[in-house]
Amino acid sequence: MNELIKSIEDEMLKEVTEFGVGDTIKVFCRIKEGNRERTQVFEGVVLKRQGTGARETFTVRKFSNGVGVEKTWPVYSPNVEKIEVVRKGKVRRAKLYYLRGRVGKKAKVKEAK
Repeated sequence: MNELIKSIEDEMLKEVTEFGVGDTIKVFCRIKEGNRERTQVFEGVVLKRQGTGARETFTVRKFSNGVGVEKTWPVYSPNVEKIEVVRKGKVRRAKLYYLRGRVGKKAKVKEAK
């Protein structure tokens, strides 16, 4: 990779809470509405993490009014205020796409001890 691009990406990196696939997390993201700015919390299970460095992203899935909602954020985005781990999950897969077809108790991930 070009040294200039690498140096710019290294400047973008910031301290992020350690979390992995299967963990239930709260993502505090900034939302701009007109001239005001507020923080909105999105709590759900991490389905996947992909990429490396400044381009790394993660996808979180939650149920809202009986409908599954997924959002993807860059890990080092300035719009992500902070990430809070609610509980650690015990999984044997890197991507939890199988949760998309499940609802209720079947969509739960076992808690790590």
